Amino acid sequence: MHMADALISPAVGGALWMVTAGLIAYCARKVKQTMNDRLVPMMGVLGAFIFAAQMINFSIPGTGSSGHLGGGLILTILLGPHAAFLVIASVLTMQAFFFADGGLLALGCNIFNLGFFPAFIAYPFIYRAITRDEHGILRAWLAAIVAAVVGLQLGAFSVVLETKASGISELPFSTFVLLMLPIHLAIGIIEGLATAAVVLFVAHARPEAMFAAQIEANKSVTLAPVLIGLMVAALITGGAVSWFASTHPDGLEWSIAKVTGKEEVSGSEGDLHAKLAHLQEKTAFLPDYSFKVLESDAATETIPATTKRWPVVSAGTSLAGIVGGLMTLGLAGLIGFALKAR
Repeated sequence: MHMADALISPAVGGALWMVTAGLIAYCARKVKQTMNDRLVPMMGVLGAFIFAAQMINFSIPGTGSSGHLGGGLILTILLGPHAAFLVIASVLTMQAFFFADGGLLALGCNIFNLGFFPAFIAYPFIYRAITRDEHGILRAWLAAIVAAVVGLQLGAFSVVLETKASGISELPFSTFVLLMLPIHLAIGIIEGLATAAVVLFVAHARPEAMFAAQIEANKSVTLAPVLIGLMVAALITGGAVSWFASTHPDGLEWSIAKVTGKEEVSGSEGDLHAKLAHLQEKTAFLPDYSFKVLESDAATETIPATTKRWPVVSAGTSLAGIVGGLMTLGLAGLIGFALKAR
């Protein structure tokens, strides 16, 4: 659900940049007020894990589409809403600037869509209402699935609204929304199952790592097993499991293709779009999570993406997964240390 700049006008993109900047400032202030020694390493390691997890597209049976974890709900359950929003912003910023995943103009939209709804809507009003801060197995699975579905449905609908408000693409509102919401319902169910699995692992391994228990956590108990386990999972996921990602278009690309016949839309060719595209081309050293392809090589590429071999064993993908995870760990951890120092 990473929006490209072709969907977004400068007015809408700029407005969501400002909204997101305000939310980041608010969350930073709230995290600073409640900072503890456990939060900083958890922010960094979970940032790396979510970066790697978002590289894994899973196929949606019978649709020809795929989806990937948003990760906002996992982060919120384990870190709290304010720290989670800062981490998801770190993940998406790394993806946009260094891996060309999502547009730079649309970055504010993507952070808002994937971060705000899980952290400030789905978690407090649905997940906590169902679990009541207890993590029994049945209750945790139900809460995670319902909250993930609601968070993704709100995010998908927000994508449609932002596209419609921009008015620079040929996507009709009614058709677009009728495609986006059902496909993200399926993705949300899978995200809920994955969220429950991760949360139950942490709750079983170290209950004191759960956000609800951090305030009164026993400082003599170490979180090392959880941190090591998540970091190893991030490196394995980004370095090897990423080879097995589905080659089908994701839910947003699939919805666009159903309307227009192609996975990308031709939006504005304005000066700002061109400048940001040029900037992203310069900063993205592993675009699309692989080595850069020379124009001469691209011209000879005739095999459609959906017919290429699977799994796609790629040194570029492995490097992107490992380097991206470590960079996200560094950025999220740096944010945490900076807030703690202040």
